[in-house]
Amino acid sequence: MKRTLTTLLFLLTFTTFGFAQNGIIRGKITDELGLPLPGASVMITSIEKGMPSDDNGNYTIVDIPAGTYKLITTFIGYKRIEQDITVIAGETTVINIKMEPGFTAGGEVIVLGDRLKGQAKALNQQRTNANITNVVAADQIGRFPDANIGDALKRIPGITIQNDQGEARNIIIRGLAPQLNSVMLNGERIPSAEGDNRNIQLDLIPSDLIQTIQVNKAVLPDMDADAIGGSVNLVTRSAPTGRRVSGTLASGYNFLSNKPIWTGTVVLSDRFADNKLGAVFSASYNNHNFGSDNVEAVWFEGDNGEALIEEFDIREYRVQRVRRSFNLALDYEINDNHKLILSGTYNWRDDWENRYRMRVSQIDDAFGDGDAVLTGANQWTLPARVQYQTKGGIGNDRVDNRRLEDQRNRNVTLKGEHQFDKLKVDWFATYARASEERPNERYISYRESGQNVSLDLRNPEFPIATLTNPNDNFNIGFHEITEEFQDTYDEDFNTRIDFTLPVSEKAILKFGTRLRTKNKVRTNSFFSYEPVDLNTFGATLGDLPNTNFSDADYLAGSQYQIGNFVSPEFLGGLDLTNASLFDQSDEIGEYLPGNYNADENIFSAYVMSDIQFSDKLSGIVGLRLESTSIDYSGFLLDVDNDTFTEESASQDYSNFMPGVHLNYNFSEYSVLRFAYTNTIARPNYFDLVPYAEFSPDDEELVRGNPNLEAATSTNFDLMYENYFQNIGIVSGGFFYKDIDNFIYEQVQEGFNDPQFGNDLEFTTFENGGTAEIYGFELSLQRQIWKGLGIYLNYTYTQSNTTGIQGRENDDLSLPGTAENMFNASLSYETDKLVLRASLNYASDYIDELGGEAFEDRFYDKQTFLDLNGSYAFKPNWRFFFEVNNLTNQPLRYYQGISSRTMQAEYYNVRFNAGLKFDLFNN
Repeated sequence: MKRTLTTLLFLLTFTTFGFAQNGIIRGKITDELGLPLPGASVMITSIEKGMPSDDNGNYTIVDIPAGTYKLITTFIGYKRIEQDITVIAGETTVINIKMEPGFTAGGEVIVLGDRLKGQAKALNQQRTNANITNVVAADQIGRFPDANIGDALKRIPGITIQNDQGEARNIIIRGLAPQLNSVMLNGERIPSAEGDNRNIQLDLIPSDLIQTIQVNKAVLPDMDADAIGGSVNLVTRSAPTGRRVSGTLASGYNFLSNKPIWTGTVVLSDRFADNKLGAVFSASYNNHNFGSDNVEAVWFEGDNGEALIEEFDIREYRVQRVRRSFNLALDYEINDNHKLILSGTYNWRDDWENRYRMRVSQIDDAFGDGDAVLTGANQWTLPARVQYQTKGGIGNDRVDNRRLEDQRNRNVTLKGEHQFDKLKVDWFATYARASEERPNERYISYRESGQNVSLDLRNPEFPIATLTNPNDNFNIGFHEITEEFQDTYDEDFNTRIDFTLPVSEKAILKFGTRLRTKNKVRTNSFFSYEPVDLNTFGATLGDLPNTNFSDADYLAGSQYQIGNFVSPEFLGGLDLTNASLFDQSDEIGEYLPGNYNADENIFSAYVMSDIQFSDKLSGIVGLRLESTSIDYSGFLLDVDNDTFTEESASQDYSNFMPGVHLNYNFSEYSVLRFAYTNTIARPNYFDLVPYAEFSPDDEELVRGNPNLEAATSTNFDLMYENYFQNIGIVSGGFFYKDIDNFIYEQVQEGFNDPQFGNDLEFTTFENGGTAEIYGFELSLQRQIWKGLGIYLNYTYTQSNTTGIQGRENDDLSLPGTAENMFNASLSYETDKLVLRASLNYASDYIDELGGEAFEDRFYDKQTFLDLNGSYAFKPNWRFFFEVNNLTNQPLRYYQGISSRTMQAEYYNVRFNAGLKFDLFNN
């Protein structure tokens, strides 16, 4: 079937190819500095032909009868340009256009500053896009006001972000979880370095290398359909019309770690060989020492229905993150109608981490056995198991006594753009690879049951369980030493070809096909070690080199004093391979169920028509086919015989997805948009693998589900947008999604399994029935008075679900759906000074469903306040500063009700300041 569809597409292409009869106009739209202006409107009004410029400012208008015309170019915030052009039959006329910034307000010509120029680019792209989108562009001097791509995204209507270690990591679009959205680089899906899901870690990609962020909330038929929530496209820099040297030099301070932050960026670009060859090279470096203060609790219901905790952690993280990113893009213009583009991106992030965890467990056993002694209101003393664990790594130069997480993402694309008279042909081939390695990840723990523990639940928002006598910490006995090796990679090879052909004065036909191939592999190993002579090694924690990591200014509260832990230097210096010192055990039960191999091939084909129904109404109607084939293998554990068997499974299915997009233009700057689309979300790779993972110590069983089906969604969007020439927009709209077979994580307590035992916590993955998501978005962006600007947006979202096993009678929202999201920004700008304060709020939402309401996990509401500003002391030199997380917003989960803390992780404030420069020779 794939071969037949491809053959038909090529036959259609070459049977429609004919001799040149009319002419072509093409060119590039740039600003006064030679930087591209995407989304510029280029029109020949006398024959009603036009085209918006693309991401790189390029435009092409075909099938123009020979003659002389007036070409009109408009761009929000820039002066309108009208010029006479002459078109010659059978030839391509190159018209490059340089625009000047500025608009008239109250008879006064207003000149744009750097920030407004960046907003103008974003709004013009959003205005001229055929589908419903939101666009964020870097400021004119080449850097986002937000240092992190995720921080820039969270200011877009309908988007909230999940954080990790204080940085934005996972994106939720209109209430849809990260795995239901796609993240692309220059239009190509980024492979995931995550071991068990499809999520793209946004903190892997520095914002310095990204020129534009495009969020497609209603995908077109020529876009990959695996984006139920939406797709995010990160567009890297393109070469300007002349030489450019720009960069950033900055340092900062983290108020938790009390250590500096270092940042550096350089961008070099130019054109060579009589302007035929363009090149842009970018490099970025960021070195950040930070950490977090963390407390966690797992709750259960007592015999009288009271809320009690069965496990409690105090954790302290100390992290160093180093990001290095490189980008090279080359474009070669063979002639006016043919161009080749070669681009490559390399992102490399190292995370070094030490974690110190004090855990109190088996608290529920004390209550069950009647050993908990009430000492006050919601206060007890009881016997429990206490553990002190140090996480680190081997003591070499690379790992440096810390857990190293080495994540890399690389992408190489070869692309061709060809114009054959009326027919436009675009093709590309991409190789991409994401990987994550964790070498020599070591843990040492001292653990002992029956310790005298004080439990205080007077304030469930701040629960605490600690040793009654903190000095007993030194007498805790040896438990184990472990060393783990993790290796995950995701390797993709993608090809695509697209054809665009005008079929009448009012319609353009576009069709194409693509193939996405993927191989994802995880191979971990895990070893435990027992000292040959425990007394010589150190039978108790106090016998070993240790450090007290308690902090009177612990952000979660001064009552949380974590105590003494084995030093990471001692752990890293252990010669675990020395058989005279340690007995080694290969713990296959700890890692083999997590290893798997998945191959996924997706073939797609589409056809769509862009139709101008009238001078005000236009639309795109199309159909997309995606055919999916997946093969995967994993491991099942035989508990009785302590053996594993390798199991494999496969899936093949196809989806036909029609789409309709209608735009009604009341004026050049006012448009009403409607979209009907169909999208898909394939299961996470590991969720499909037929594995069984059992932890006897915690009595937990996790199984994959090879029978999971892909979730599908039918989507309706209605959006009104009104743009202002003085760089602004007011918009509002509604959205509705009807989802079938949504996937959720099912957790059951007290589960009985004939192979693994009774009274287990059982986790698996299931398809629900249906889910509905609906809501509305409002947005306002205006310059209100002489440099003073406001930016406001609000999103309201509701959802409901059916078909969740064991919860059929509960009124459940779809996990990930935040009801209220709000952004506000107040800015002041002159030709030299830019100041901005930004507020970001998202309400709480259910994150994971339990077997009953008491066990449901919620992601708590969050409010961020950030400040940033800059001052241009010379035309091409600017001082800037950023202050992030002034509210000291923690990452917080709660269980069942908002007052019942499940996790609270604090990061404190961080500050950054430095110089930005941008030097041109255009």
